[in-house]
Amino acid sequence: MKEQSNSSRRDFLKTSGVALSAGALAGATIPAVHAAQDSTVQIALVGCGGRGTGAAQNALEVQNGPIKLVAMADVFEDRLKISHKALSDKFDKQVEVPDDRKFIAFDGYKNAIDCLRPGDVAIFATPLAFRWVHYKYAIEKGVNVFMEKPVTADGPTSRRMLELNAEAKKKNLKVAVGLMCRHCKARGELFNRIQNGEIGDMITLQCYRMHPPVGSAFSPPRKLWQEMVSSGEGGRKDGPGGDVSELAFQVRRFHSFLWASGGLFSDFYIHNIDECCWMKNDWPVQAQASGGRHFRNHSIARDKGEDIDQNFDNYSVEYTFADGAKMFLYGRTMAGCHDQFASYAHGSKGAAVISTSAHSPAYCRIYKGQKFTATARRRGKKGGEGPPEEENLVWQFPQPEPNPYGLEWEDLIRAIRQDQPYNEVERGVKASLVTSMGRMAAHTGQIVTFDDMLNCEHEFAPGADKLVMDGPAPLKADDKGRYPVPMPGIVTNREYA
Repeated sequence: MKEQSNSSRRDFLKTSGVALSAGALAGATIPAVHAAQDSTVQIALVGCGGRGTGAAQNALEVQNGPIKLVAMADVFEDRLKISHKALSDKFDKQVEVPDDRKFIAFDGYKNAIDCLRPGDVAIFATPLAFRWVHYKYAIEKGVNVFMEKPVTADGPTSRRMLELNAEAKKKNLKVAVGLMCRHCKARGELFNRIQNGEIGDMITLQCYRMHPPVGSAFSPPRKLWQEMVSSGEGGRKDGPGGDVSELAFQVRRFHSFLWASGGLFSDFYIHNIDECCWMKNDWPVQAQASGGRHFRNHSIARDKGEDIDQNFDNYSVEYTFADGAKMFLYGRTMAGCHDQFASYAHGSKGAAVISTSAHSPAYCRIYKGQKFTATARRRGKKGGEGPPEEENLVWQFPQPEPNPYGLEWEDLIRAIRQDQPYNEVERGVKASLVTSMGRMAAHTGQIVTFDDMLNCEHEFAPGADKLVMDGPAPLKADDKGRYPVPMPGIVTNREYA
C-alpha cells in the first residue's frame, strides 16, 4: 500500500474520505442486521487473552437481544482453551464454539470471521500490530467490529487505518474502539459541565499512571524466560513451557515490544490521555518529554540477567494544545514507589476530577478553586459510595456509576440492531497517534508534533500481514538476546536504531 506524505493535523480530520485503490474492499452498503427470522448477533473472538475474554464477556452480557459466541482464534492454544472454558462456564447457552470453530494460527482470524454473516461482530483483541490486518478482512466480509485500543503505534499504520475506515463507512459497518471511558456516564456529564464553563477556561490537565509492573512490560532474555516458565519459577503462568520461537516470545510478551503494542506507554497510558483530550475537546499539537531506564528492583529476571524489553521505567510528557493549554502526563512502572492512577483538569474558575483510581468508577467531581484534598482520590466504600463530602466541592456524580465496559457494548449492539451510524475508528486513531507522539518525544529526546508523528515513515512491523509462527520476528535480538532500545539524543528520527 502506497503511504501518504505531507499530511497535517488539519488534513487528518479529512482523511476518512480517502479511498483505497484496491477493488477488493469496494461493495454495496451492508443492510441492517439479519433477516427477521434470526435476530441473533453472532460474535467471533480474535485474540483470546484476558482483554479479549473480558470483551467477549461484556458482549454476551448485553440484554437487548440474542447474542452468541460462535468462533474463536488465537496463535496460542493454551490461551484459547482458558478463554473458552471461562466463557463457557459463565455463558453456557450463549457459547457455541465446537472444536472445528477454534482456530490456532496467524491466519486463524480469517477462519473465525468466515464463520460470521454480514452484520455480525468480530472482536479484535490481539496485539495492535495486527489491527489493520484484521480490520481489512472484516471490511471485505462486511462484518461489524469491536477493536481494542490502541489501534496504531506509528504514522504509516495510522494513515492506513484511516484509509481502511473510509471503506468501512461506505459499507455502513458499525465499528467500536475499546476506549470505554468515552461511554462513561459520569465522565459524560463532567464533559458537558466543563464545556458549559463550570470550571472556566481550561488551563492545565494532569494524568497519572504510576504503579508496579503489570502485564508483560518487562522481560528477561527469551531463553531465560523459557527456563522460568518451564520450571514454574516465581509462579510464572505466561506460557506453556518448552521451546518458544522468537516470534511467539515477542507476541506473548507483547507489552515489552514497540512493534506489538507501542510498549507500555501506548497500551497503559492511552486511556488517561484520551479522557483528558475529551475534556479539553481537542487534540494536542506537540509534545516534549523525558524518561529513562533505571535500576530494576522489580526485574523478573532478578539477578540472572538484564531485562531486554524496549520500555522506559518512567515517562514525563508535556503536551501543548493549539491555544497554549498544557496536559502533563506522569507515568512510572516501578515497585516500591508512590502509586497514582488518576486524571484532573484545572480551569480559571475551578478544578475537576476526571477519574480517581483506575478506570471505573470514575468518581467525577468539580471544585471551586484549585485545591482539593487527599479525599479527591478514591475512597469508595463497600456498596459503591463515593468519597465523602469535601470543602469546596461543587458537584459530584451520584454513585453507583454504570460500568463503561458494559456501556460501550450496549451502545454498539444498539447501533447494529437499529442500523444507526456508528464508527469510532477516527477518534481511536487520533487517541493512538497522540499517545505515540508523547512516547516518541520521550524515546528520541525531541519535540514531536502531531504532524511529525502522522508523517513519520518508520513502521514498526511492515510485514504484519505476512507473519507465520515459524518465520522471523519483526525485531531481531543480538547474540546476547537483547533488542535495540530507545536512545534519546542519539537516535532522534525514529524510536530505536
